Amino acid sequence: MPPHKERHLSHRAGWLRATVLGANDGIISTAALILGVVAADASRSAVITAGVAGLTAGALSMGLGEYVSVSSQRDAERADIAKERWELANVPERELAELTSIYQQKGLDHDLAHEVAVALTEHDALHAHLTEELGITATSRARPLQAMGSSALSFALGAALPLLATVVVPDSASDPVRIAVTVAVTVLALLVLGITGAVLGGARPARPTARVVLGGLAAMALTMLIGRLFGTATS
Repeated sequence: MPPHKERHLSHRAGWLRATVLGANDGIISTAALILGVVAADASRSAVITAGVAGLTAGALSMGLGEYVSVSSQRDAERADIAKERWELANVPERELAELTSIYQQKGLDHDLAHEVAVALTEHDALHAHLTEELGITATSRARPLQAMGSSALSFALGAALPLLATVVVPDSASDPVRIAVTVAVTVLALLVLGITGAVLGGARPARPTARVVLGGLAAMALTMLIGRLFGTATS
């Protein structure tokens, strides 16, 4: 009987997390920045400049932050792998007993657990210990460059949407019109992001999408309030 093939989505976890986080941060932070500056009665050129600066700085910061944090995770994984290699080379009996104990804790009796541990050790001892003892698998391994690229690019693409909405609004448009267009484009972008992220992650879209949209609206409202208060105080 041929093996049954199942479609799982956990292999997407690394890049999907970085991509959704980057896009969400880009959309919300740039939209909130633009709306805060508009609420402070700034000129159109100042609003666009602030948006471009926010996009550039945010994409670079997001990418670098992901690279540094995921690199730290990779360093910890490498240290654990090196430790396992040393233990397998120097105290193999203890490692075999440890693997046997792991399978006993999963419900196998001692003899069967020992038999499984011996078989897996003969096949690939390091892989068995990384998977069973440390939970390190091919899909969970840290990939700093992938995380950096995904988050930086997705932030830039997300941030470009509210910025583009600001650019296309005519110079003659009033502040309420600019705000309405920016909010509308941002909410639409967040809806698309929430649904897309949920579908790619294999989840129902309603709750993730609601979280993204409501969080974005709250951030924009708070930033506009601060911008209005600051603009009034400095005028």
